[in-house]
Amino acid sequence: MGIHQKLIDCAMPWVDGQTVKELRFGLGYSCVELSDGRMGLAWTPDQKTCSCTHLEAAGQIAGQSAEKILSWLNSDNPLERTAGLAVFNALNSRKERLFTEGEATSLLKIQSGDHVVMIGYFAPVVPSIKATGCRFEVVELDPDKPDVITPVMGFRALEECDIAIITATSIINGTFDSLAAALKRNRAALILGPSTPMCPEAFAGTRITQLSGSYVKDQDKVKMIVSEGGGTRLLKKHLRFANTMV
Repeated sequence: MGIHQKLIDCAMPWVDGQTVKELRFGLGYSCVELSDGRMGLAWTPDQKTCSCTHLEAAGQIAGQSAEKILSWLNSDNPLERTAGLAVFNALNSRKERLFTEGEATSLLKIQSGDHVVMIGYFAPVVPSIKATGCRFEVVELDPDKPDVITPVMGFRALEECDIAIITATSIINGTFDSLAAALKRNRAALILGPSTPMCPEAFAGTRITQLSGSYVKDQDKVKMIVSEGGGTRLLKKHLRFANTMV
């Protein structure tokens, strides 16, 4: 079973009649507010369409059941998967879990002899990882990012690495399952980013060991920043970042 269906199965007991009050697709992130006031975030993928309409359901989503939009996690449309993950993160924000505060990668305890592979370029944490003296490789689709390797090389690197850091956007772009399957001998693997579904149960049976994501603190500010094209740098002071082990 893939990660999308696992997330749906985990969230179904939490739906409890909730509906979507509002859905906003921003240029960097999207957000969903449910009828009980909870909010969830998810990354917005680049959309290449032949028209100015990006989603045929536009204008009909508010008032839909949370269960229906959650089921979009299984859609072939990445924008619908964004909405589904945002609903999941809103529903999951009601769960009380044990979290660890602090910088996500510090919990990985990276040593100089480690081979670390990062999927997705997380610029703020790159200097601290490099400072450990480890062997460090970054896989990134954007060739303009410095010192990156190709996705094909990245899959080979994942098979050999000690520590993997995987962007949560892989759940939206549909690559997470293949990335997770490539892990063979790692001692630690982190899913990182504001979109991360903070639900250890969904990652049971994988080699993922840590989830580092976010919860919305100031809903009005988050909605405004999302609507005006902001991303993580502008959103972060209105989010609570947390870590949990799998």
